[in-house]
Amino acid sequence: MPAKQQWLLIVGALACTYLIWGSTYLAIKYAIESFPPFVMVGVRFTVAGALLYVILRGRGHAAPTLVQWRGAALVGLLLPVLGNGTVSHVQLHVSSSVAALAIATAPIWMAIFSSLWGHKISRREWLGIAIGLVGILLLNTRGSLQGDWLSAFLLMFAAASWSLGSVWSKHMAMPAGLMGAASQMLCGGLIALLFSAAFGEQWPAQITARSWAAIAFLIVLGSMVAFSAYHWLLHNVRPMVASSNTFVNPIVAFVVGVLFAAEQIHVMEYIALAVILVGVFLVLTSTTEAVPDETIV
Repeated sequence: MPAKQQWLLIVGALACTYLIWGSTYLAIKYAIESFPPFVMVGVRFTVAGALLYVILRGRGHAAPTLVQWRGAALVGLLLPVLGNGTVSHVQLHVSSSVAALAIATAPIWMAIFSSLWGHKISRREWLGIAIGLVGILLLNTRGSLQGDWLSAFLLMFAAASWSLGSVWSKHMAMPAGLMGAASQMLCGGLIALLFSAAFGEQWPAQITARSWAAIAFLIVLGSMVAFSAYHWLLHNVRPMVASSNTFVNPIVAFVVGVLFAAEQIHVMEYIALAVILVGVFLVLTSTTEAVPDETIV
């Protein structure tokens, strides 16, 4: 693939993860007004994955093998379920802006988990990790999460799970192209429905129009478009570049939350955001390598 076309695809995919995923935090908040968190996650990813799977099979794409389904199920557990599902649960108690701010630590976790597969963490990355942890400490001791250590822990757990799944997915058998995204979403959605049943969640008796609209946004744009773009990025750029959406998502979430949901942002949250983003910037710019060898494309 020509380098110019490659960079255009990267820019387009990053734009999807930046803008769409930055808005999904508010969409999740509206969706869980009616749907229990794991019911919402299960419906979102099962429908999105099934639709994309049917479309791809209709266009002649090969079905995943048993080994590939196994890999897709593991990634589906780590990303949609433990990652997105945990965030959705925590958003019952915290604002969409604060949830997005905590998830901004994902590139820091990715730098740590990448070391399990031979990535040597540089001094610049260690500095970024340390600064990012200071930002997390500020958020947990002086911001909206002050005293709510369970929510803080769950948000860090969600970011770590998402990061581990993102890094690990590059080292396991996975269907090629968008079929990988379809199988991961489908498996993740079905596992989330099992979690929902285990937690005793019930289908809502009444569903507001706003919740239905939010679910539709999450299925089509948040999952079929943005999740597929993220999957493509993971296999065409470094994991920490693919996760750079977390550098922008909190800003988008802040703006969307204030404009459309009148969310209140404390001064300490702005300070924590600035500190975390400095740490993420140092991690993401620790190397100039953004695109791997063209043989991978």
